[in-house]
Amino acid sequence: MSESLEFLVNLLDLEDIEVNIFRGVHPKEERQRTFGGQVAAQALMAAGRTVENIKVHSLHSYFLRSGDPTTPILYEVDRIRDGKSFATRRVVAIQHGKAIYNMQASFHNEEVSLEHQIPMPDAPAPESILPLFERVKNENGAIDEWFKREHPIDQRFVGELPWHANRSKEPMKQIWIKADGNLPDDPLLHACVVTYASDMSLFDTILAPHSIRWDTGGFMGASLDHCMWFHRDVRADQWLLYDTDSPIAHGARGLARGFLFNQAGELCVSMVQEGLTRVIEPKLIK
Repeated sequence: MSESLEFLVNLLDLEDIEVNIFRGVHPKEERQRTFGGQVAAQALMAAGRTVENIKVHSLHSYFLRSGDPTTPILYEVDRIRDGKSFATRRVVAIQHGKAIYNMQASFHNEEVSLEHQIPMPDAPAPESILPLFERVKNENGAIDEWFKREHPIDQRFVGELPWHANRSKEPMKQIWIKADGNLPDDPLLHACVVTYASDMSLFDTILAPHSIRWDTGGFMGASLDHCMWFHRDVRADQWLLYDTDSPIAHGARGLARGFLFNQAGELCVSMVQEGLTRVIEPKLIK
């Protein structure tokens, strides 16, 4: 396990404050706001800590306010229902006395029933694609400080990088992702690491057809909501093909969808995210 992945695992190991109340900390990085994937993953961990012998199958969540990366986050869990087949939890993430994020998560152990899935799309093997750091170094020469750091998730972009001048302008992208090391055999931890990773590049699919990027002045982008469905057990420390597309952007909101396939071709996780795409300077719209 790399140091960065070990740090992520520790980041997800929430502190028990009181019954149904947990506290999460932040990485020691200079950020203007908390990474949304971190909040979602910690909230799912908080919910999962209150159920026994049952696995997460879905989460539906909203980002309400920007998180303060200098202040711990409190996660309050409401045990809404414990049924024979399903358990439901509501989690509210709080900073400075205000809710910054809320999630509703459902847990259900797998049953034998109907079976079908869409086929896994074609993609080159992850081992045939250079790691992100090496690609950026080869293409740009100069390396931004962010790329010089170790990261807990290994990302291998299929085709051109999202910010490359010659990239395809189609609103779709494929990325191989994997935790940078081996994780313990804890299904909740793997689901949380996948949740963390799922927010790393999904929004980029919304921006793909446009000249606007995250650091473009006069543009405001942010995740508004994030929904995930865990169809089968998923291992975050094995390669997963993240197949994403964005069917629409309109009215200062864009929608992105993602599907995670393991190398056996099994669809493990589906997700949908809506993001704020507010253009403050109309001349940026092309």
